Amino acid sequence: MIFKDKTILVTGGTGSMGRTLIRRIFSGEQGTPRKVIVLSRDEAKQHDMRMSYLHKLVATDEVIYRNFMNVLEFRIGDVRSYSDVSTAVKNVDIVVNAAALKQVPTCEYFPEQAIMTNCEGAVNLVRAIAENGYQVETAVAVSTDKACKPVNVMGMTKAIQERIFISANVMSTNTRFVAVRYGNVLASRGSVIPLFHDQIRNNGPVTVTVPEMTRFLISLDQAVDTVFAAIKEARKGETYVPNAPSATVENIAKALIGDRKIDIEVTGIRPGEKMHEIMISDEEANQCDERGTYYAIRPMLPELDGFDEKERGALEKEFSSADRILSLEDTQRLLQEHHLLIEDVEQTDGHELLR
Repeated sequence: MIFKDKTILVTGGTGSMGRTLIRRIFSGEQGTPRKVIVLSRDEAKQHDMRMSYLHKLVATDEVIYRNFMNVLEFRIGDVRSYSDVSTAVKNVDIVVNAAALKQVPTCEYFPEQAIMTNCEGAVNLVRAIAENGYQVETAVAVSTDKACKPVNVMGMTKAIQERIFISANVMSTNTRFVAVRYGNVLASRGSVIPLFHDQIRNNGPVTVTVPEMTRFLISLDQAVDTVFAAIKEARKGETYVPNAPSATVENIAKALIGDRKIDIEVTGIRPGEKMHEIMISDEEANQCDERGTYYAIRPMLPELDGFDEKERGALEKEFSSADRILSLEDTQRLLQEHHLLIEDVEQTDGHELLR
């Protein structure tokens, strides 16, 4: 019961992953928390999220603030601001840093903005905990497969975020800093599947960058499961990685199109994109061991590397999205399993996916 009587801070808590994480926390499956604090800078998304929890119970926003702030607290603030972070993390037991600039092309055109959110935001969290002596038990950095052997700004800044959290364990002995790293989240905001859904609704064409391009696929709930697993089991400085399947973008498009007479248009690779993503590099393969359905990557810093040699080497080579590619049939089965075929989405009007 990792959340029993705990206060949890979720930065970027109004995003797709943050909303699913908070819904799962409040389900009580890992114990009933004392409080969850959402820190984000978008007041409209906070309002929508607040109302999604409470509109059936109360009549006005004023009542929402008065009666529900004791268990779900919304704070307007920015991880780029040390004072905002320092105030939010006070008296918190667990931190999940889900705040990010994650659109690859956006980060390519505005790299300084990605640095401020993805890197300086992580620094502010580490500083706030260390300099104020806050008794935070665990802090989790939410990362991405693009942080492994990065070729784009988003991946580079996420790789640095991982290192910021891992190195924090050397100086902050009271807090366990860990990371999670996973691939494309099915149906998350800005991902390819909602784009394909919109294109199919408008009778196409469905735009594919490169048909042979592969991507790891993971659902929002599986992303949350990875965070839960890291909070439960990860040792200081470890990065948790799910053993996830992958598919070509062409098969994802074909699975969603189904029998419809809709064309696929190839547009070419976008700035900063890889043909195949890597979840664990060759260098990290020797530093990881298997934990059920996850891999745990050991920290490279010698001060944190006090583990048994026999636990190492769960992989003989890098873990690439090109290794185990799902067939078209298996891709369709995976999307159907997560209710992501367009007919399933139409039945829920798309809202259920983010609740």
